[in-house]
Amino acid sequence: MADYDSDSSDGEFAETNVLLGYASKDADEDTISRIGGRPEWLESDKAPSAALARCKICKDLMVLLLQLNGELPERFPNHDRRIYVFACKRTACNRREGSIRVIRGVRVWEDDGSAVAAAEAAQKRKQEEAQKQEKPKEPEQPKPLLGNALFGGGPSGSAGANPFSSNANPFSSSSGGAAASNPFGANPFASQQAAAPTPAPTTTNTTTTTKEQDLPKTFAETLSINAPKTEAVRPPTPEPWPVESKQPKPYPTLYLADADYETLEPEPVLPLPANTRIEDADAAETTSAADKEAFESTMDTTFQKFADRLAQNPEQVIRYEFAGAPLLCSKTDAVAQAFGGRGAIPRCPSCGGGRTFEVQLTPHAIVELEADDLSLEGMEWGTIIVGVCERDCVPGYLETEEAGYLEEWAGVQWEEAGGKR
Repeated sequence: MADYDSDSSDGEFAETNVLLGYASKDADEDTISRIGGRPEWLESDKAPSAALARCKICKDLMVLLLQLNGELPERFPNHDRRIYVFACKRTACNRREGSIRVIRGVRVWEDDGSAVAAAEAAQKRKQEEAQKQEKPKEPEQPKPLLGNALFGGGPSGSAGANPFSSNANPFSSSSGGAAASNPFGANPFASQQAAAPTPAPTTTNTTTTTKEQDLPKTFAETLSINAPKTEAVRPPTPEPWPVESKQPKPYPTLYLADADYETLEPEPVLPLPANTRIEDADAAETTSAADKEAFESTMDTTFQKFADRLAQNPEQVIRYEFAGAPLLCSKTDAVAQAFGGRGAIPRCPSCGGGRTFEVQLTPHAIVELEADDLSLEGMEWGTIIVGVCERDCVPGYLETEEAGYLEEWAGVQWEEAGGKR
């Protein structure tokens, strides 16, 4: 059975929930999402501390690998989000923890009512779907209309929203806050003028409207209507960025102008050979030569699956699925243990909440970024996996609509882990 979710029923191709990004020299509507180049901050005149982009080993300033427009209006209403991935260019720092770092930029726009409206609409759709799954109740006098009895509708047919209306084109540049969830799309809130908020009591960090109070608490928390704020205090004066001439030479700028859901050829289900032996997973471990060979075979199989999956869409440079599962090139390192093993992604140090997978870079990104580099020394990672705060927390010291930046988790599987054969 294929190890991916399929939306296909024709037996020819399967579509997964993973968005693939492809590099292009020409920008489309989205000029924010890119690989290479120099970072473009949420506030052009206010960059984060340069210390966040310094290598933890040599302390040199790093270069940008990925800048991603990470807005998810349905999950984080009114959040302006960006993901930045930096890497050290020094060969001596390769394969060492801290030579690749991730920054999450976040800015929360004042709510003009669209977030609450989106939450109410989503809640209404869930209620309608739940009602459709319930058994029809015994009719009461007076006898309802036949249409109402069959479909659970009321006299006001226009009141119920289409429960499938949220499945809009994920790559649409529409400014509709609830419908657009494409991380490569334009900022749906950029052109909106925020309304003045209702003054909040001095004991709280967020403004709560009457409509927000009417929503179930767990639902409001899930939609992050009131963004979780950390207890962090404003750090000291940030380290300024040196002038561009003093910064390391960036990689060429390539835009993620083309993105689509991953489609795969179906995997054939082959019968097991008659002489196949299935070992008990709970059996006592041994160190025989046969076990060593089996272990190495497992490594080869994991890497081969990684290579085969990428080969079906060979020009992909990133794979995106918030709260999804990354594609691993090894199952034996610490990164693999964080996804399905005995370990876990480190929790968010800012709010204490969990972290989740959001995006990963593939080896073809190296090919694109180093296309004009004639040197023999280059990047040596197999994949870079980004884990972010699952609640998209915001530093508590930020002023209204001020941008903030937090370091997130970078899980790097180096070529030696997956193995270049």
